[in-house]
Amino acid sequence: MCDRATFITIIIIKRGAVAGFRAVFGGREEEEGPDVESQGRTERRSDTGQGATSEKMLTNISNLLRACAHRHVSTETVVSARTYADFTTQATFEIKKCDVHKLDEAPATQVVMTRDEGLQYYRVMQLMRRMELKADQLYKQKIIRGFCHLYDGQEACAVGIEAAINPTDHLITSYRAHGYTYTRGGTVKEILAELTGRRGGIAKGKGGSMHMYCKNFYGGNGIVGAQVPLGAGVALACKYQGKNELCVCLYGDGAANQGQIFETYNMAALWKLPVIFICENNRYGMGTSVERAAASTDYYKRGEFIPGLRVDGMDVLCVREATRFAADHCRSGKGPIIMELQTYRYHGHSMSDPGISYRTREEVQEVRSKSDPISNLKDRMLSNNMASVEELKEIDVDVRKEIEDAAQFATTDPEPPLEELCNHIFSNNPEVAVRGTNPWSKLKSVS
Repeated sequence: MCDRATFITIIIIKRGAVAGFRAVFGGREEEEGPDVESQGRTERRSDTGQGATSEKMLTNISNLLRACAHRHVSTETVVSARTYADFTTQATFEIKKCDVHKLDEAPATQVVMTRDEGLQYYRVMQLMRRMELKADQLYKQKIIRGFCHLYDGQEACAVGIEAAINPTDHLITSYRAHGYTYTRGGTVKEILAELTGRRGGIAKGKGGSMHMYCKNFYGGNGIVGAQVPLGAGVALACKYQGKNELCVCLYGDGAANQGQIFETYNMAALWKLPVIFICENNRYGMGTSVERAAASTDYYKRGEFIPGLRVDGMDVLCVREATRFAADHCRSGKGPIIMELQTYRYHGHSMSDPGISYRTREEVQEVRSKSDPISNLKDRMLSNNMASVEELKEIDVDVRKEIEDAAQFATTDPEPPLEELCNHIFSNNPEVAVRGTNPWSKLKSVS
């Protein structure tokens, strides 16, 4: 049996087998192209000393195949073996400097990421991306109905924030909540089933896209900006209970001009609440660009008397380091801090918005090609020998399977029955009668 730490990469080679053996075991990478056959002929005409080398390589391959006899491979198969020891376990990266407001220090610009962290970030971001694309598909098939705001493009924000806070910390966000529902502990099955209104959804099929909740995650709020004062209330509870916890309170650039946000800033600063206010600036509030909506687009300075950071929200490491910095600020008793994450959504504001009437397809494609958070992380890991292409492809395959299984559940799970309509109005109360729309409605709430 093969060592568990061995990756077996199956490479089917129809022509130039000896040249392929040299490429794999001789340490040279060769890309398959139109001249592979001619290259094989050229190498076969080279000095006969290479023949003995090739024979030795064939012997090594034969031994490896016998050791892995449980794997069914053909005579045209070449096996390349890499162990975990071949990979870099951690690497240091240079990240973009954050702009700061009323701060003497700033987050580090040289950060360390381990191989395990990188693989985890990659998997979660890929899963979020695939989940949102599946939601898009189900919506277009009219299996998901109503409001649906997708998060693809902004994955680095959710993953970077979660990597920097504790599970016991608290988070509240707007209606673009699918990604945060997952990072806070929800499952793909629960999220997709909630979108399709099924009994197995994370809110029992009664919340839909904008109202998802789990432990220490307070939604998913449909009223623009209304989650901000609620988040300050959660932070007040954190301070009152004295558990050294904090609240991450997210809102978009479209909500940033609301009066209730500035009122909340004032209270949070007066009471020194442990809250990180985060503006996810994806450049458009519905169909209005930030330049047309705000006299000042420096959202990280909007608190005036509250310190702020402006962060590259398309880089998971930038978001992680800035959030760690902000969390340390809050936990040290200095009060609130504001973060502006400069990010981008690939879909429109919601599924009813095609997303190209106020911006061009070329603009979206340029962001995808230059700043995509998943591609950037992948390139970093490959260029620093922290993972192999085959390993990342295996993650992609696993993610696709998990998404398909979840979609199957979300389309076959039963809808909640009418008698459960009013359940869970209270968290821990005896059964109570609920007034219906007419006198003969007999409804009840079970906690």
